Amino acid sequence: MLDYNQPIDRARNPTGSEAPQRKSEAGFSVLELANLLWRRKIAIASAALIGACLAVAVGKSLTPRYTATAQLYVDPRELQLVDRELTPRAQDVSGMSMLVESQARLITSNSVLLQVIQQAGLDKDPEFGGESKTLASSLLGLIGLQPRAPSAAETKEVQLAALDALNRHITIRKTDKSFIVDIEVWSTDPAKAAMLANTLTNAYLTESRNSQALAARRATSELSGRLKELRERLRNAETALATYKAQNNFVGTQDALISDQQLSSSNQRLSAARAATMDAQARLDQIEANKRTAADAGAIPEALQSPTIANLRAQYADARKRYAEQTAELGPRHPALRQTEKQVEDLKRTINEEIDRFALSAKNDLTRARDYEASLNRALEVQKRQSVQLSQAAVRLRELEREADASRDVYQSFLKRSRETEEQETLNTSAARVIGEATVPQRRSFPPGMTLFAMIGFIFGGLAAAFWFVAAEHLFNGAAAPEPGRRERKPAPDIAKPQVEAAAPAPALALVEKPLIARLQEADVIRTLGGILATGSGVDLTRLGWPTLRPGFPLTTLLNALRDMRAAMARRTGSKTTPVIALVGAGQTTGRSVSALNFALAAARDGSRVLMIDADHQAHALSSKVKRPGKSEAGKAGWLSIGSKTTPEIKTVNGISVLPATESDAGKATDAIRKAIAQARAAGGYDLVILDGPAMPLSAAGRKLLDDTDALVAVLPTNLDINDSMEEILTALGPAQRKLVGVVLDELTPATQTRQRGKQYA
Repeated sequence: MLDYNQPIDRARNPTGSEAPQRKSEAGFSVLELANLLWRRKIAIASAALIGACLAVAVGKSLTPRYTATAQLYVDPRELQLVDRELTPRAQDVSGMSMLVESQARLITSNSVLLQVIQQAGLDKDPEFGGESKTLASSLLGLIGLQPRAPSAAETKEVQLAALDALNRHITIRKTDKSFIVDIEVWSTDPAKAAMLANTLTNAYLTESRNSQALAARRATSELSGRLKELRERLRNAETALATYKAQNNFVGTQDALISDQQLSSSNQRLSAARAATMDAQARLDQIEANKRTAADAGAIPEALQSPTIANLRAQYADARKRYAEQTAELGPRHPALRQTEKQVEDLKRTINEEIDRFALSAKNDLTRARDYEASLNRALEVQKRQSVQLSQAAVRLRELEREADASRDVYQSFLKRSRETEEQETLNTSAARVIGEATVPQRRSFPPGMTLFAMIGFIFGGLAAAFWFVAAEHLFNGAAAPEPGRRERKPAPDIAKPQVEAAAPAPALALVEKPLIARLQEADVIRTLGGILATGSGVDLTRLGWPTLRPGFPLTTLLNALRDMRAAMARRTGSKTTPVIALVGAGQTTGRSVSALNFALAAARDGSRVLMIDADHQAHALSSKVKRPGKSEAGKAGWLSIGSKTTPEIKTVNGISVLPATESDAGKATDAIRKAIAQARAAGGYDLVILDGPAMPLSAAGRKLLDDTDALVAVLPTNLDINDSMEEILTALGPAQRKLVGVVLDELTPATQTRQRGKQYA
C-alpha cells in the first residue's frame, strides 16, 4: 500500500526533475540558438512552405471584394436665395467642420439607406440578406401559382437585415481640411459596387433636398397656425383703441386730434384779433389827434384812399383858385366873390364831415375788434379746459396704441415670414454636389495578391516552427523535441515500497508504479463568468463558470503531468480500445468535477476524442452546469444515451462529448453508465472515457463501477489535510488502489472565497 504520510513540499518540483529545471532557467546562448535552428532547417523550411501553401489556399477561398468610390462636395455655405434663411449659417471653421461631419453621418442614416435598398432591390439580393428566387417559386410560376406573399413583419425583418448588411458595406471618409467626402461601397460584383455608390449619393442629395423642404413646410405650418391667433389679437387691440377714442372724443386726422387743431386755430385767431384791435385803436387815435391839432384832415391814410375825399378836395382846390382870382379882380363885397367864398367854406365843411365819418367808423371798428377778441378769449379758455381733460385720457390712449402697434408688428412679421418659408419649400439651397461618380472597379480591394499571402504564410510558418523547436529545446533541456503525436515518457524510476506489510494481500502488490502528481494552480486556469459569456452556437465547457485551462502554449508543467498520467494508463491497458479513467476525490464535489473537466480539456487539446460521463448520481454537478436552466442551446445531441432517450450525450464546441447523469437510484445509474461505456467501446468513436466520480464514500454500486475502469486519479484539495484525505481515499478504494496512476493537488481557491478580479477572469 502506498504511504503518503510525508507532507508534500510545494516549493519543489513534483516530478523530481530539479536539475533540468535549473538548466532550462539558464536559457540559450546565441550560438546554441543558431545551432538548433540550423539542425532543424529542413523542418523549418518545410513548415514555412506549408504555411505559404495554406496562406495561398486561404486567400483563394476568400470571396473577392470590389470597392467603388464616389466623391461628394459638401459645402456648408449654402446658396443664399433669400434675405433671411431658414437656418443660420456657421461662421467659424469649427462650426463648418461640424456641419460637414453631420452631413457625412447623414449619408449612412437609415432613411438614406432604406431608399437605396428600395431603389436597388437589395431586400431580394442574397449578398445583403435577401432571398433570391428559388426553384420551387419558379416552378409554381410556370404552372400559374404564385407563392405566398410575405407578411409585413417578414418584410420588415428582411429590410432590417439588408440595412445592417449595407451598413457594413459602406465606408465614409472625410478628407482633412476640406469639404470633400469619399463614399466607398464594396461588393462581390464590381458593377453592383459602382451602382450602389452612385445610388447612395443620389439618395443622399434627394434626402438633403427633402429635409430642407420638410423643414420649410414645418416652419410654414407653425407660422400659419399662429397667424389666426395673432390676427384676432390685433383686431381686438384695434377695436379697443377705436372704442376708447370714440368714448373720449379723440377725433382727428392722422397727424393730430381735432381738439388740438381747434386750440391751435383759436390761438391763431385770437392773436389776429388782438392785432386787429390794436390797429383799429391806432387808426382812431391818429384821426382824433389830427382833429385836435387842426392839421390837414385829409392827410390820414383813409382820406387819401377815399375817392369821395379826393373829389371834394379837387373841388375845394378849384374853388380856392377861383376865389383867389376873383379877389384880385372884384371887390370884397362883390356877389360873385361872396358866392365863391361860401362855396369854399361849404366844401371845407363837407370834407370835415367826411373826416368825422372816418373817425366814427374807426371807433366802431375798434369796438367790434374788442368784442371779437373777448369772444375768442372765452372760447380759448373752454378749449384749454377740454385739452387738459383729453391729456389725462391720452395716457390710456397711448397704451392702447402701443398694444395695437406691437400686435400689428408681430402679425406683419409672422405673415411675411410665413410667405417667405412657403416660397422656400420649392427652393433648393443646398450646395452639395457630386464631383466624382463611382466607376466600375477593375481590381479587387480584398483579398490582396496571392504573392503577399504566400510571403506572410512563409514567414509565419517558419517563425512558428522555429519558436516551437526553441521552446521545446528550452523546456526539455536539450532533449529531442516532441513530435506532433502524443509524447510518451518512460516510467519514473522511483518505486513505491510498501511500509505496511499487513495491507498487502498478495505478492503482486509488492511493486506498484508510483502515482504521478500534478498541481492544479491559479496560474494554470482562468475563471469565467458562466452564462454571461455563453455563446449561442453550442455548449462551451470553458464558459460554465468554472476555472478552466488557459489557452496558449501547450507545454506547461500541469499539462505535461496530465500527459504522463494518460501515458501511464496507456501502458497499463496496452492495446485495449477506449480506456476508461475515473477521478475520485475527497471534500467538495465541485473541486473533483473541476479537475475532471480540466483533465478532459487537456486530453482534447492533444487531439484525443473524449467522452466525459457524470458518474456522481447524487450531486451531478457537471450535469447541472452543462444543462443549466435558461441556456438558449444545449448543444448538439449525439446517439449515445444513458438508460433513456431523455439523457443523450451532448456534443460541445471543445471536442468533448458529455453524458449527463440520470435521475435514478445508484444501481440503475451504474448499470446505465456501464452500458454506455460498452456502447462507446463497441462503436470505437472515442479515444478516452473520463468518469467524474463516483462520489466518496464509495457505495456498492460505485465499487462495481470502478471495476470497469482502467485507471484512477485522486483529487486532493489543499485546503484540507492532504495526508488524511489520501488515507481516506486509499481506504475507500481498497484493492482498486492499484489502478491509481496520478494525484491532482487542487490548489484553487474555494469559490466562496474567490474575489473575481484581476486578469485571470475572462
